[in-house]
Amino acid sequence: MAHSDVYFTTFKATGQENLLKKLHRLMKTAGFETIDFTDKYAAIKIHFGEYGNLAFLRPNYARVVADYVKELGGKPFLTDCNTLYVGSRKNALDHLDTAYMNGFSPLQTGCHVIIADGLKGTDEALVPIDLEYVKEAKIGQAIMDADVVISLSHFKGHESAGFGGALKNLGMGSGSRSGKMEQHCDGKPFVKEEQCIGCGSCQRICAHSAPVIENRKAHIDQNKCVGCGRCLAVCPKNAIKPTFQDSNKLLNYKMAEYAYAVCKDRPCFHITLICDVSPCCDCHAENDIPIIPDVGMLASFDPVALDQACVDLCNKQPVIAGSQLDEHLKEFGHAEHDHEHFHMNHPDSEWKTCLEHAEKIGMGTRDYKLIQI
Repeated sequence: MAHSDVYFTTFKATGQENLLKKLHRLMKTAGFETIDFTDKYAAIKIHFGEYGNLAFLRPNYARVVADYVKELGGKPFLTDCNTLYVGSRKNALDHLDTAYMNGFSPLQTGCHVIIADGLKGTDEALVPIDLEYVKEAKIGQAIMDADVVISLSHFKGHESAGFGGALKNLGMGSGSRSGKMEQHCDGKPFVKEEQCIGCGSCQRICAHSAPVIENRKAHIDQNKCVGCGRCLAVCPKNAIKPTFQDSNKLLNYKMAEYAYAVCKDRPCFHITLICDVSPCCDCHAENDIPIIPDVGMLASFDPVALDQACVDLCNKQPVIAGSQLDEHLKEFGHAEHDHEHFHMNHPDSEWKTCLEHAEKIGMGTRDYKLIQI
């Protein structure tokens, strides 16, 4: 496959062109107007941010995308699916409350919010793809009802996938609750009791009552666990580990195949902003300081090339002092993983298999040409 074009601009602005105008110009230069939006429903797939998290994308950027779609004759809506874990987005009512509290109201963004998998996360379309790991993807119904899909992603670290970009926004983010379970189910964690202090953080975060505390030590009921990995992220002593080392690879493979299910047979366009690069996903109800400086905005018709370009740009950035990445580099050393920021940010994760598999199944190519505007 020939290289894909990825368009890039920095966050530098002028009195003549602010960042919102710059995003519009980026989209136009990348070919946004070649999509036929006339009387078409356009799903803008975004993450509204867990309540308490402040690293998610500002709703102003969503407004630029929605207004551009309407300018071209389309009918945009912002969308995401419900979560597996306990939090502020586990059902459509709480999810909408959170979206509005975080600024994603129709008055702010110029379009409505639709929670794609419905009230309880059960409104799903079964999408036959017959790939290596997923035969029938379970995607939020409203996303599959759309004529055009636009991914608007915040680039950040992720405790299982290494980083979250376009492929994760589309694959994991568009899965219904049962779709998310299917992606997570191969990797169920266990507790190293000698490190456990019995604080109950894992128990409080679990939506399925899998962690049990006995004699001031936690253990995980494997029959109840769905493998979502939230407990790994909240454990203050790093006492919770994946059951086997292939779990994150399998998650990445399935995530790529779910992204394929979302994108196949219809126009798709992908935008990613590398700013406020928090060490963990926007699903957390908190965000630590960024691990690297802000980089810029990117757009492409190829989500694989876009993710590869984003991670390459991030790996060229200096590490912010005092960040989680800085602490990990001091703890683990630089030599083996120099300039592999996202692996060093979460050493149990790795991101390459997702991009490799997405390329293998025909979603795009990792070979890209970066065009700066």
